[in-house]
Amino acid sequence: MFVAPDPGRLRLRNSLRAVIGVSLAVAVAELCGLSLIASITGGLAALLALFTVLDPTVGAQRATTALLPVAGFPVLALATTLHDMPHARDAAFLAVVFAGVYARRWGPRGHALGIFGFMMFFVTQFLHAVPAQLPELYAAVGLALLASGAVRFLLWPIELRTPPPPAPPALPGTGLARPTTRQAFQATVACGFALAIGQALSEDRWYWAVGTAWWIFVNTASRGETLVRGFRRVLGTVIGIAAGLLIAVPLHGAPAPTAVLVAVCVFGIFYTAAPSYSWMMFFVTVMAGLLYGLLGVLHPGLLLLRFQETAIGALGAALAVVLVLPVTTHAANDAWIQRALHCVRAATAAALDRLAGDPGADPAPHAAELELLLGRARTALAPLVHPLSPLRARKVRARQVLALLDDCAREVRGLVAVAADPQASHDARLAAACWRVEAAVEALTAPAAAVAAGAPVAAGAPVAPPGGSAASAGGGADSPGAARPRAAAAAPDGVPALAHLHGLEHALVALHAPLRTDPRSPLVITA
Repeated sequence: MFVAPDPGRLRLRNSLRAVIGVSLAVAVAELCGLSLIASITGGLAALLALFTVLDPTVGAQRATTALLPVAGFPVLALATTLHDMPHARDAAFLAVVFAGVYARRWGPRGHALGIFGFMMFFVTQFLHAVPAQLPELYAAVGLALLASGAVRFLLWPIELRTPPPPAPPALPGTGLARPTTRQAFQATVACGFALAIGQALSEDRWYWAVGTAWWIFVNTASRGETLVRGFRRVLGTVIGIAAGLLIAVPLHGAPAPTAVLVAVCVFGIFYTAAPSYSWMMFFVTVMAGLLYGLLGVLHPGLLLLRFQETAIGALGAALAVVLVLPVTTHAANDAWIQRALHCVRAATAAALDRLAGDPGADPAPHAAELELLLGRARTALAPLVHPLSPLRARKVRARQVLALLDDCAREVRGLVAVAADPQASHDARLAAACWRVEAAVEALTAPAAAVAAGAPVAAGAPVAPPGGSAASAGGGADSPGAARPRAAAAAPDGVPALAHLHGLEHALVALHAPLRTDPRSPLVITA
């Protein structure tokens, strides 16, 4: 959280804007004379609108924000109407869970609408809202979306100057193999488990278990990612509960200091969401404790119950992701790393064409896509490099893969910069170097290569691509120090593009060792 890079201070600006947007939404609700429950609902709606609407263009973001009531208002009506009918309410909640996850197949807009719909059902349970309160809940949500939209699109339109990067397209799949379909079933099973066990523990606060199970399935793609996310959610909740005992309980719901601390929590949620899920959950937990204090129901036993319900939800998610249509960490690794390697090849070919004089060739889009794909690859590999992972050999190999992929990205960025220089000249040796890079990518992405950090492959020594050899990677299959060759500091014969191509080739050759080692083999570190 404290050392993660923040290019252009984008996270900082988004976090400050979120505080302004949520504060304005709550202030408008209070000025309109709405109840405390309605004001809290409005503040949550504003937070969700600023947090979940991530369309690639400002116009699409406006449209999605305008559509949020379409998803939220019917769910609010359903949840409040079924308030006193537990069995029907539970069935409806699980239906909302399935629909909310399934909607992710329609991209960022479906993702945002699904989350908003789920959270509208959740907040009615959190606040114990009843049908008589529905008009003012509608008013609070509508005013909150107008206020947060005004801040986002008029007062501080960050996206106009810094448009968000496009998300990489989803991995292919049909039927139950489609990620959204698979996750919809997994999340529904997890939430069903959490609902049943959570209600056995508490008839009033069971919804925390369901909320935990739901959010664990957001932005995960494999069994390992989901398990790690569940652990981080529980960890952040535990730390947040400890802080709540020291911060929220002594306040006894005092409005002024509570409002200030809630604003701090909103800032923390947005600022830490990208680099640290645990710290984000810390701020969410502290904020929930502060809101319970405002409602006059906070006590230490409630925070303990919050932890227990969170643990139940995490357990439900773990069981579902292991037992219901599981996707292994290796399968996710394989898919994202292969796509990243193909993108390296595309960027290299486009750069070579540009250097050869083709004005229509542009490697920059490929380089931007590579950064996105590497982000997904890092997420997919995160379970293997987690500090608590007991698989030492696979952890080392996964770290090698991440380091070498970062090397590839650095060389591609350098190559793109050289290709963009109008003074750069074409050298006959570039074509041969580019061909060797393409051959190295082909060798890594061939079916027998099993491109997943530690994925099982047939026994045998790694095959080096043309222009290089396994030995040129600098060591044995698991030699961490030898598996990270660096490009030459100076360009060969004054040709910068050739230096970047050589560095790229070396990194690709070095990837053979960690990618083609059987995960069951022990770690071998050569002197």
